[in-house]
Amino acid sequence: MFKINFKIIFLGIILLFPLIINAQTKAEVFNVERKYDFYNRTEISAVLQKTTNQLHFYVEEKWWNSLTEQEKSLLDEKIYNLSNEFERKIYPELTSIFGQEAEFGANNDKRITVLIHRMFSDVGGYFSSGDIYEKIQYPKSNQRKIVYLNGHHINSVDAKSYLAHEFMHLITVNQKNLKRNINEEVWLNEARSEYAPTLLGYNNVFDKSYLEKRVNDFLENPADSLTEWLNLKQDYAAVNLFTHYLVDHYGIKILADSLKSDKKGIESINYALSKNSVKQDFEQIFNDWLIAVLINDCSVGSKYCYLNNNLKQLKIEPTVYQFPEAEVELLIDHNITYWAGNWHKFVGGEKYFILKFKGDSQADFKVPYLLCNIQNKCSVYFIDLNREKNGEITINDFKTKYQSLIVMPFAKDKINGFNGKENYFKTSLIALTKKSNNQETDNDSIKNLMSQIEELRKQINEYQRKINVLLGVQGETSCSKLNNNLYFGMTNNSEVRCLQEFLKNQGPDIYPEALVTGNFLSLTKQAVIRFQEKYSQEILAPLNLKQGTGFVGPSTILKINNLIN
Repeated sequence: MFKINFKIIFLGIILLFPLIINAQTKAEVFNVERKYDFYNRTEISAVLQKTTNQLHFYVEEKWWNSLTEQEKSLLDEKIYNLSNEFERKIYPELTSIFGQEAEFGANNDKRITVLIHRMFSDVGGYFSSGDIYEKIQYPKSNQRKIVYLNGHHINSVDAKSYLAHEFMHLITVNQKNLKRNINEEVWLNEARSEYAPTLLGYNNVFDKSYLEKRVNDFLENPADSLTEWLNLKQDYAAVNLFTHYLVDHYGIKILADSLKSDKKGIESINYALSKNSVKQDFEQIFNDWLIAVLINDCSVGSKYCYLNNNLKQLKIEPTVYQFPEAEVELLIDHNITYWAGNWHKFVGGEKYFILKFKGDSQADFKVPYLLCNIQNKCSVYFIDLNREKNGEITINDFKTKYQSLIVMPFAKDKINGFNGKENYFKTSLIALTKKSNNQETDNDSIKNLMSQIEELRKQINEYQRKINVLLGVQGETSCSKLNNNLYFGMTNNSEVRCLQEFLKNQGPDIYPEALVTGNFLSLTKQAVIRFQEKYSQEILAPLNLKQGTGFVGPSTILKINNLIN
């Protein structure tokens, strides 16, 4: 026989189910945001309707009193369901990944206040970081851990997504403001909150979901800047779709580790990427994302697509320029700001297509472009820019080989200090389509002449070799070190012979002619270039060069002497 401990059973029941207390009390006055409130109020009276283990639910008094008994009952039921969802799913899952919100509010209450009042229809809810401080620090503070939900949407399926979004802001304030004395940049603060509903599974069914609304907003204006924050729906849409891409390919730890760092914004993302051994940085990921939202095709590149099943059909429509079958020049002036997508698609035209990019000298740009052939197989390239931020590409046989060119310039040099409206920079695209390419014709003529000259030089070198044999100087020069710079045009020089002997010993891939004449002419120069590019990391990279020069200077001499010895 045993005794039943009813006290333990009772406590177990409390732990299994949230503590719900109907707690209508005297109304309290709360500060609210005029820009969100339906009646443009700065303060309202609200009554406490429910208290649970972790939440206080306050409802705007005037609105509550205007409801019928049936409407009040439905609202009570919705509050009960929200409290269950929060305490069983939202709170434990978000805090396990991102960390805790502040333990106490400024009123020393552990519970979080949820204030429900009437807002404009396009608002789901909001959060004010000032509420965690005393009024002496922030006069409009409600001195508590508090989030605000729109009464007009409280009965919608998205109410739990709005609650998760705003609670994520409470976590951010604790992890950044309170623990590290850092104000997170708005775009990244919102990005984490925007991803919370997906993380919790609320977007698993895409139809009429929180995510579907953001996709529709994004497609209306995909060129919105990721970092410029004007609190518009397209701002939320841009950070939402970028964050889904980021987590798709690099994992939720990028968001979590960036939050738990002493950095903010782009710098915190780069920190988290490095911490998780990701080779790409923010710039490269943003570049890949611009291509992903354009083509969303993993076959072009593993990073050029979404992995989330609900986003695999997402594709933006670029601005299209259709050229007639004629020689046409088109000037496109466009103002862009930092980290904003711009997609310009060119189709049609004649055989030769020339595209020039001109950027504002006050910013740095990256100009990726997508070239798609007639089978619609696309490849990604970049326009190289000079110091004046200008660059140019020429595509031959555009009409017969390719169906489109899409260029995607963006400004990339600013990585912190995003707090609202940003500077815009003028860029220009000059697109020219031509039936013939005079420059190419000239180049072909020059190549033919140079080929003839090269053949004559080979003959001269051979005659010089025979003369050297007769004179007894047929390349027997042996040396153990080069001491002087050597360059094109030097003749009858012993160090040039030493150089040629060395190049000859490097094999036919470097110096196929293998002539040792003492004369530094074009064949020797080409051999030097091949040698320099073979050892580019030691010879060219320290000089920030990508191609060999043919000039035998200090870095080339050092490598040659090391190999000789």
